[in-house]
Amino acid sequence: MERQKADIELTGQPLGFSDLVRIGAGVVMPTASETGLARVRAAREVLESTIEAGMPVYGSTTGVGAMKDVEWSPEDLDTFNLGLVRAHHFGTGAPFSMSVVRNAMAIRVNTALTGRVGCSPELIDAYLQLLHADVIPVVRRTGSIGCADIGLMGQIGAVLTGVGEAVYHGRRMQAADAFAAAGVTPVKMLPRDSLASLSVNAVSFAAAAETTRNAASSTRVLLATGMMAAGALGASRDPWHAVRHVGTAREALIGAWLCNASEEWPWPVATHVQDPLSLRMIGQVFGAVIENLLTAGHKILAATGRSDDNPVIVDGRVMTSGGSLPLDVTILLEAAVICMAHAARNAFNRCVLLGNGQRRGLPVNLVPEGKIATGFGPIIKLAGEIFSRVLSMSNPVSAQSLVVAAGMEDEAAFLPLVIERFERQMRALKRLAALEALLSAQAIDILGDKPEGVARMLYDVVRKHAEFYVVDRPLSAEVEAIEEELGSEAFVSEMIAQAPILAYDDFFALGSLERVEERLYRDAVAI
Repeated sequence: MERQKADIELTGQPLGFSDLVRIGAGVVMPTASETGLARVRAAREVLESTIEAGMPVYGSTTGVGAMKDVEWSPEDLDTFNLGLVRAHHFGTGAPFSMSVVRNAMAIRVNTALTGRVGCSPELIDAYLQLLHADVIPVVRRTGSIGCADIGLMGQIGAVLTGVGEAVYHGRRMQAADAFAAAGVTPVKMLPRDSLASLSVNAVSFAAAAETTRNAASSTRVLLATGMMAAGALGASRDPWHAVRHVGTAREALIGAWLCNASEEWPWPVATHVQDPLSLRMIGQVFGAVIENLLTAGHKILAATGRSDDNPVIVDGRVMTSGGSLPLDVTILLEAAVICMAHAARNAFNRCVLLGNGQRRGLPVNLVPEGKIATGFGPIIKLAGEIFSRVLSMSNPVSAQSLVVAAGMEDEAAFLPLVIERFERQMRALKRLAALEALLSAQAIDILGDKPEGVARMLYDVVRKHAEFYVVDRPLSAEVEAIEEELGSEAFVSEMIAQAPILAYDDFFALGSLERVEERLYRDAVAI
């Protein structure tokens, strides 16, 4: 039985992560509010009046970029507008997920509903028509320097006109075939509509939201494996208690979670006066990470409710705008990339401590007493490679010089590239969490500990896929299986239910789609 899809009304106000999760999954269908459409119509009247008065409008009656001084006659406009959007279908490489493309289309509609764009209401209808028909453009991800996603949004815009590729009911095909199967018709690009389909960063903002949410989820798992490793190493909880009183608000939040999530496991403390920093400063490291992720998340959501077009309609006039440079989002994501390197180093250090032995009398390489094996020594090298991989992607790129369009454009944020590197870091961190959990489980079994709570959940996942290590064996498939389950939304939902960080978990709408919808339902009932 097909699930009934609800509507979500777009108003021009910023979207939330729960909105993006549901739109991206295709379980809710965006609609445009009447007040938003009224703003669209009012802005359109300003644009049309400006054109009728004979004033040139960039990208509507003139060329773009290096051709900005070329003015088109009324007879040329149809050809220009159709050609403009199709010329910008130049992205290459692997495509974005369907969820990113759905959200990009919704964000484009939502920012147009602010009444700052000047596009036609018909363009709004065209985006919504494709979403409702489940005709989702294929958007290849290499094609934007981060100053308007022209090579990315152009792929969506081209599909609106009936060319390019789309996915219809899960099948990739030519846009014309998808339109025919869905019973929809291509849109005619009116003046301003073509540039409005190109000159925004909606794909980047959608991808940034998805990657930042994934980072929030991965960080939750890595924090949990850090607590598990600390228990196996016999760390003192005193620094976690202390940070609740002397740390920043986010550090205190992490300290409280570490204390609460570990209280069911009374591990014996084997601490020295000064524990290794990877144990006693977990609160500071992860406090800084989630502070950054929350700040970046708020900035990304704000971008879903503002026009980053050029030109814009302001005070009844068509004005040139520099809003297409998403530098605020880019810089915060670059900071997040650096934060991930700190989190990876913190986890790698604990892996080394586990493998070195000594703490709590653990054997070197976690080889049980009396067994002839190399043990986990080699896998520590994998952990080091993963840390180096994460660190290698933390160098900022947004300040690189780039001049294009005959010198007309001299700024670029490289936001898509930053997002791509951020995504690669997330994949590496998930594997590092799996390694830390695997090493911790081995140490726990050697010591005869009985973990409970979140640590028990992690332990059970490890032992589901990897037996206690007594004889040397291949570990690659086991590590990957642990990684996959720990990174699943089902596991994250279970962990949140066991030990929540509500202000963080709910903001990012972490966990499964079912958890997100259940929370929204509870909130609606409570109201």
